[in-house]
Order: sequence, then C-alpha cells, then structure tokens
Amino acid sequence: MNNLNDKNPKNIYTSKKKIIDSIIPMEKDFAKWYTSVVTKAKLMSYSEVRGCMIFEPYGFAIWENIKNILDFKFKETGHENVYMPMLIPESLLNKEKEHVEGFAPEVAWVTHGGSEKLSEKMCIRPTSETLFCEYYSKNIKSYRDLPKLYNQWCSVIRWEKTVRPFLRNLEFLWQEGHTVHTTPEEAIEETNKMLDLYADFCENFLAISVIKGKKTKKEKFAGAEFTCAIESLMHDGKALQTATTHYFGDKFAKAFNIQFLDKNNKLKHAFQSSWGISTRVIGAIIMVHGDNWGLKIPPKIAPIQVVIVSITKQNEILEKSKEIYEKIIKYFKVKLDTSNKTPGWKYSEYEMLGVPLRLEIGPKDIKNNQIILVRRDTREKVIVPIDNIIEVIFETLDNIQKNMLSNSHKHLNKNIITIKNYKEFKEIAQTKTGLIKTMWCGSALCEEKIKEETGLTSRCIPNEQNFFEKNCICCGKKATLVIYWGIAY
Repeated sequence: MNNLNDKNPKNIYTSKKKIIDSIIPMEKDFAKWYTSVVTKAKLMSYSEVRGCMIFEPYGFAIWENIKNILDFKFKETGHENVYMPMLIPESLLNKEKEHVEGFAPEVAWVTHGGSEKLSEKMCIRPTSETLFCEYYSKNIKSYRDLPKLYNQWCSVIRWEKTVRPFLRNLEFLWQEGHTVHTTPEEAIEETNKMLDLYADFCENFLAISVIKGKKTKKEKFAGAEFTCAIESLMHDGKALQTATTHYFGDKFAKAFNIQFLDKNNKLKHAFQSSWGISTRVIGAIIMVHGDNWGLKIPPKIAPIQVVIVSITKQNEILEKSKEIYEKIIKYFKVKLDTSNKTPGWKYSEYEMLGVPLRLEIGPKDIKNNQIILVRRDTREKVIVPIDNIIEVIFETLDNIQKNMLSNSHKHLNKNIITIKNYKEFKEIAQTKTGLIKTMWCGSALCEEKIKEETGLTSRCIPNEQNFFEKNCICCGKKATLVIYWGIAY
C-alpha cells in the first residue's frame, strides 16, 4: 500500500501487516497472545513498581464505562457510595481470626511514618471488611438504622507472588459492597440479588456468558459463611471467577460488636453481606472476545463505538466525513480519523482496539451517497446509504452485542463435559480444557484428592442442581451436589 506521508518514506504507517504480525497468535501461545494484545492495544503499561501497572487512557476508559454502569445499577437498588481509609491498624485486622488468616500471606505492612517507627503497624487494605465493621459498630444503634447498603470504589493491595496484567496485580481497582441487615434472610437475599446483578451485567453489557453458583467451603472467602460466584470460560478453556458475593452471617457482627435494638427493644447482632467485582473483568473481556487481530469490545462498554475513516485527504472526503460525524455523534461514541496514516494502518489499528464498527468513506462513496460499514466481530463489510446511517448503526451495534454474547454462550456450552466415571474424569482432565461437570458427595477429602490427582479445582456448585447420577465421581458414595471442575486463572 502506498505511503501517504511522502516526507517520511520509512513511516511505520505504511504497513498494515506489521501491527498484525506483532500479535502472537493465540493458537501458538495464549499467554503471550494475551500480553501482546494488552500492550499493543495500549490498555496498560508496566510500571517500575513490581506487580503494579499503569492504566493507559483507553484501558481506563473501559473501566470507567464498567464503573459508571455498575454504579448506576447499585444506586438504582438503594446502595450509597462511601470511602474508607486505605490503612488498617493491625489490632483492627486481627479482630476476625479466620478473615485475617486468609489474607495474612498477601498483606503489605506500613511500619514507619517518615523516619519514626509506628507504635502499631498498619496494613494497606487488601479488602475493607474490618473498616466497615468498625464504622458500623459505632453508627448502628437501632433497627431503624438498617439496612445499611454501602459500596466503595477504591484500589486494594495484595502481595501476589506472580502477576499478570488485569488478572493478578499487587494493586488493582474494584468496588466492594458491604451491607448490614436485621435478619439472616435479608442478608442472604442481598447476597443472591447482587450475584444476579453481576450475572446480568456480564451477559447483557460485557456479552460474557456465566455460570452462577456457590463456592465450596474450601474456596469460600475468608470469614464468610458462604460465597457465591459467577464463573466464565476463556477462549483457552480456563475458567475465570468474574465476580463474587458473600454472606457473613453474624460472625463479623459478633467480632466487632455490631448490635441493634429490635422492635421489641432487645439487643441483637446484625447480619452482613459483601460483594465485589474488579478490573480483572477487563481480562475476561480480552480472553473471551479477542482474536488474532486484537480486542473485540462489546458496544455497550466500548470507549469508541464507531470510528469514521477518511480514505483520502481530499477536501470533499474530509467535509463529508465531518458531516457524518456531526450527524451521528448525538447518538454514539464516535471518533473521526482524518490523520495522515494510510487506510490499511487505520483499519488494523481500530481492529486492534476492538472498536465495534468502522465506517469507511472515499471518492466512490461520496459519488454514490453511500458508506462502507465494517463490523469488528465478524469483519463483514457492507455498503449502506448515508441517508439511513443512524438507523443502520443502531441496528448493527445491537446485532454485534447479541452476536458476541451468543458466541460466548456457545463456547461455554461446547466446552462443558459431563462425566460419570472417575477414570474418564482423570483422562479428560489431562487431555482437554474446559469445565467438567460431575456429581459430588460434598466431602473436602474428595475435593482435595481431585486437585492432587488432576490439577483441577472446584469452580462452583451451580444454582441449577439437575442430578444426573446417584454417586460421587470420586469416592462412589451418595452424591449430594452437581459441581463444575476446571483450571482457573
């Protein structure tokens, strides 16, 4: 393709192929493909701080869109935003034994203030249960104060040994909801309601098909009575825990003395829930939808939904491009690219960024009052009349969103294998990826044995318990649960 920048014949924009060749094919090395997409699409950069990343504007814009949608949904269901301190005194963290033991290996400690050693060391929050509980113990007096439906948007620190952009970082962004209720039924209802909210968000906004269920006791959140999760399946067949909700019962309330006077003027301990989703979900978007050309961003959360590419710099082309831009900017998130980059480079660049829809306009298109429309999900090109462009864009973006969810749903279902025999289970675990669905007796001994012998961990106990066998896959005793196993990020 000819270079439009004659003053710089070695300009990198001359080759569409270069940007594509810079991505390691996912079939060759999925891990390297993931890293190359993350960096080439400029979602993040590596920082000088081990395990911490720098959000580039495009990557942060995706998170902002996710945050804004969820924040609206939280507030719509009666939740309010607050902000707690970043530092937690050691004595406060130690109030709930199981909780602190679960997080102890990941805690980062502050021991000095300036040059002076602190009388009590403080941790940088790995999560904020203890801070919320301390606050609630001082501010809840009566049943009239309940429920408390609070949420916090913040960053947390967990001292991970191995790190990977978005999926596992020392510092990451998230939201954490912390609610207080008068009865266990209310707290459990909140736990389940927020799980449904996350599942709905993942499917209808991120176009990611999920499985809803409970975690086993071994895999539950430290300090929780039980943990619920939504699990999604990545392109390489590994599972990702996309969001979690937790029911605490009155365990934290007793540890932190969170009490209220009920309607009969009797003092009772409160019941709590917690729930959260993090920037890890961006990793899910990449690994569920991406391909060897780069990202595919669902239209509903895309920072750029439509890009207009002028084929040449002719005045009539530029004027028409701007005219179309002004016409559609009222309805969509649009970028107009009239730069000196070659068309081939522009096409590759916006495919890399996962922009759902590209509009191409050249001399022939002006002559025929038409525009070329290119879908990122299918890479299909169609010619449409400029007069109908708004209607066509609405319809196409809607179809892209639905198609991406449909593909995710098909991929999930295609890669679920139902197994009844343990020998076959071990063979499948060594030869295939995906989720294995079995019956289970509920024993932690069987769960541990399966992990030791196959490397698979329990992913979730699905809400829909459709029994298909009488006996446990591992020990052969009476089965009590349907469960999914898999390799997880």
